Amino acid sequence: MTMLSGNDSFVTEFLFAGLTDHPELQLPLFYLFLIIYIVTLVGNLGLIILIALNPHLHTPMYYFLFNLSSIDLCYSSVFTPKMLMNFLSKKNGISYAGCMTQLFFFLFFVISECYMLTAMAYDRYVAICHPLLYKVTMSQQVCSGLSFAAYAMGFAGASAHTGCMLRLTFCNASVINHYLCDILPLLQLSCTSTYVNEVVVLIVVGVNITVPSVTILISYIFIITSILHIKSTQGRSKAFSTCSSHIIAISLFFGSAAFMYLKYSSPGSMEQGKVSSIFYTNVGPMLNPLIYSLRNKDVKVTLKNVMIKIQSRDIF
Repeated sequence: MTMLSGNDSFVTEFLFAGLTDHPELQLPLFYLFLIIYIVTLVGNLGLIILIALNPHLHTPMYYFLFNLSSIDLCYSSVFTPKMLMNFLSKKNGISYAGCMTQLFFFLFFVISECYMLTAMAYDRYVAICHPLLYKVTMSQQVCSGLSFAAYAMGFAGASAHTGCMLRLTFCNASVINHYLCDILPLLQLSCTSTYVNEVVVLIVVGVNITVPSVTILISYIFIITSILHIKSTQGRSKAFSTCSSHIIAISLFFGSAAFMYLKYSSPGSMEQGKVSSIFYTNVGPMLNPLIYSLRNKDVKVTLKNVMIKIQSRDIF
């Protein structure tokens, strides 16, 4: 597990503490998270295929939803398979290189999702506040640019955090008090100064929380103001319905993430932090396709038409 060099022992492998140290809970938790992962894969992959194969869903709103589902699909696959294996394994280990790779892609998809949800908020703002200019403002080039910017911010943030993590030395203590490689649990294991890492966390996390949060907040202030000026009740209801799914997704993602990190920062709350992070890392990617499917008329109609076509083919 370690490599000796002089008087120091440098960690080449980490062990995950996991969610619980009770052996009798490992198998039930395995089946629970296996079901969550299967629902996540089926839901997000189904939404991706549905949007890709139906031309009338090739609009800016569904373009961003396509990207969001792709991120959630990849995001959950970064750590869940390893997490499931660890429930059945006596040695919950991951190599140093594997841990740094997991950290990079975990952060890449998390930050990308922050900005993809921000782009979706801007899309709803243009659709409701400037409907006559919607097609011009949200052109294919603009949508592609916003998506590229989301992934670029994800890449920049993940590179900054992972690059700073690679400069640290981990000695003796090698047990990560989590079920995945995340920034805060890893910093606790470092036997060298983490000052630079803490500064980077403060700057990068600050930017990646402030920019999306402020943009989304301003967008929805304008959206709500615009909706309240609609005279007909039916018009207001329709406008709110186009935003409701996105509001739920934003609340779930940012709310659970904020709750997790606030818990982590409190003394003696590591175990609570791990449990609360489940909503951020596992439940969110599973619920997003369900939220957008069950609350979206276009998706429900398209899904119904696809099911009718499949049933008619089976009959004949």
